[in-house]
Formats: sequence, structure tokens, C-alpha cells
Amino acid sequence: MHIPALDTSPPGTEVRDGGPGSGVAGPLPPGGAGGPLDGLDLFGDGFVRDPYPWLDLLRSQAPVHHDAGTGLWLVSRHRDIRRVLLDPGTFRPDNAQHAVTPLPVAVLRVLARAGFQLPPALANNGTDSHPGLRRVVTRFFNARRVAAAVPVIERLAGELLDTARARIDADGECDLFASFAQVLPCRVLMELLGIRDVDPATLIRWSDASLELFWGTPAPERQLELAEQAGEFHQWLTTTVRTTKATADSFIGALARHRLPDGAPLDPQTAVGACFFVFVAGQSTTGQLIATVLRRALIEPELWPKAAQDTEAAWAWVEEVLRREPPVTTWRRAATQPVELGGAELPAGAQLLLMLMGSGSDPEVFADPERMCPHRTNVRHHLAFGAGRHRCPGASLARTEAAVALRAAARALPKVRLVEGAEGAPMLGLLSFRAPLRVVVADGSRRL
Repeated sequence: MHIPALDTSPPGTEVRDGGPGSGVAGPLPPGGAGGPLDGLDLFGDGFVRDPYPWLDLLRSQAPVHHDAGTGLWLVSRHRDIRRVLLDPGTFRPDNAQHAVTPLPVAVLRVLARAGFQLPPALANNGTDSHPGLRRVVTRFFNARRVAAAVPVIERLAGELLDTARARIDADGECDLFASFAQVLPCRVLMELLGIRDVDPATLIRWSDASLELFWGTPAPERQLELAEQAGEFHQWLTTTVRTTKATADSFIGALARHRLPDGAPLDPQTAVGACFFVFVAGQSTTGQLIATVLRRALIEPELWPKAAQDTEAAWAWVEEVLRREPPVTTWRRAATQPVELGGAELPAGAQLLLMLMGSGSDPEVFADPERMCPHRTNVRHHLAFGAGRHRCPGASLARTEAAVALRAAARALPKVRLVEGAEGAPMLGLLSFRAPLRVVVADGSRRL
């Protein structure tokens, strides 16, 4: 079993958030005798609700900062993060999928009974098998397939939005996260991969449980619940890999035909590990992106009607959200040798946390970074999808789904307004993932 863990405390994974520009801001980083970063808590309500003051402080005062709470070195400047991502020899991805919270023996037993293991496959693979496996994924999600998927995305979006509109008519409001943003990428992925033996709600539950178990700080009782679901997910993936007909144009077929550098066929465990990454990234993180895109578009004056009429406006908005508020906020690397980075001397074995979200607001790269400015000339310089050999192979599909989802929602629900209390929407607050857990809308034409 390959599930090592880091030691952190369990403050919880859900907080309230008003969002940037909403007027509901988290506390500013406190000062004090020990320094302004003493109060930093990556899982705390203040950081998850509004991480920007902390990210700005890290970049300006401690661009490579050792965080005592997690034992991680936080890397916050764009140029330092890019350097790490482009040097996989010095900074390996082996720890990318390690559990953040230690897994007790009881949890390990649950996972062992399910045969759960995550051998190096994609995000956590620094071996010579990675380039070939990555080619399998990038070929399946290439530009031609993504373009061909647009009618599928539009059809599924239309079906889900018809239901959302009916719910608004009947109940007065609807949560576009639960009914649309979360479901659309799951159904798209199921169609692209030919998955028919499981319902979307189950896949979503399994994927979200895996995220929380490995990137969150759940209490021991919760870990047991999550391990059961992650185990079910892994067992289903294993059965799918072993029993699906390896047709020439299928993703499973491509994995079955793949040969490792030594000529050996890909072992089932690594194929399952690749599928695990594709399913989590292809549905959970894409759903988080769509939720953020929708919520921020509803907050921004005049953006919603513009997105309905202007396809380019929808695409530009998605890119700007990826820069400022990406769903994948951080990623991990491990130093293979002593190295200087951003003025800090790192020991061999140092565990790095790359603050992808903060890099998108680096004023050295982006002018007026706090301002949402679609059509920035250099917006594609953001690192929301990483860089180098481990850059997200599904980036084009994620962008496309988010842009189509925004355009479809703005057209189908032209009069909706965002419904939030004073505290804003609850937020997913995992180590590497952040997004609104609710996007509740109502008919704006009925507003008094």
C-alpha cells in the first residue's frame, strides 16, 4: 500500500466565505512578537474564507516559508513556483497524492481490505514511465476530442438547466452547485469514457470522499467513513479496468495497449491509479471550477448577460477565474537534494507546497492582480494547470466545460440573482482544493 501521510491537526474542512469582492473578508494576518505569519493556518476559517492577504504577505515577506503547522515549505512567488515545476529532477512529484492527515491503523485496514493503493501513475509519478502514461491521457483528451465533446456538454448542460429552471419556478430558488456545476463534468466524463454501470451521484460521492480523505483534515471517525467510500471507488475502478472491453477508441483500451519503457504491459494497479487521477480531476476539480466561475460571474456587474451573448466573454472570464481563484490552489513537491529557492536554503527531502493560487496574483507578473480583468494579454501565464511535464493533461477539456457551462447557464437563466446570507457561501477548504459548496440562485425578476 502506498498511502504515506503528513502530520497536521484536524480543524475541519468547511467554512463560510463571502468571496473576493463580496465585502465579507477574513481577518488580516496578525502581527506579534513572533512575526506576522505566526497566525497562518492553512485550514483555518480566515485563510479559506479570504486567503489573499496571507498570500500577499507570503510573497512579500517570506516567499519560501516553513509552515510549522504542516511541516511544508510554502512557495508563493510565480517565478519560484515555475522554477520548481520545470525542474522535476530536483523537485520530484512523489508526495503529490500523499495523505495530509495521518491515517490510523483502523483506516489503513479498511483501505487494505479494498486493495487500495496509488502507485506512481500521473500526478505522483517521477519515474521514466510517466511520459508514456501522460501521452495516453493527452491523446485521449486532445483538441479534436474536446471539440467533438462540445455538443455533448451543451446537451447535458441544457438538460440539467431545464431541471434547475423548473426548481426555481416551483421552489423560488435552486443551488447551481449541487444541481449543475457538480453534476455536469461527471456526466460528461461518463459519456466520454463510456461509463454506464454506476450513477453520477455515486461517482461524485466517491470522488469527493477521496479528496477529503487525502487532502483534508477529517477526524478519525470521519476518516473511517471516507475510507469505506474511497475503498468502494477503488474496487469499482479495479473492476472497470479489468472487465471493460478494450475497444480501440476507449481510454481503458488505450491503457491496456500501453507498454512501459521496458516493453512490459501496464500493470492493473497503475492503470487504476491513472484512472483515479483522471476521475478526480475530470469531475471534482472541474465541478469546483464551474461553481467558482458561476458564482463570480453572478457577483460581477453585467458579466452574466454578457456571457450569454458573447462566447469570447465566457472564455475570457473562465481564464481570469483560473488566474485569480483556481480550484486547485496548491500542489506538492519534494526536494531531492539541498537547494536554494527564493532566498531560502532547503534541505534534501524538504516537502514543498506550491501556492498556485497566490502565483496568479503575483504583481511581478499580473498588473492590478486583485482586479478581475478578462482579456488580459498575459492571462495564460497563470499556473492554475501547472507547467512542464506534469501540466494538467485535461486543461483544455476543463476550460471548455467551464466556458460552455457559463454560457449555457446565462442563456437558460437570464434573470437569476445570487442568494447568499451575510456570511456568504460555505467553502471547500482542503489543502489543495478550494471552491464554493453552494451557488444558490433565485428569480431576480421577483426581487422586491
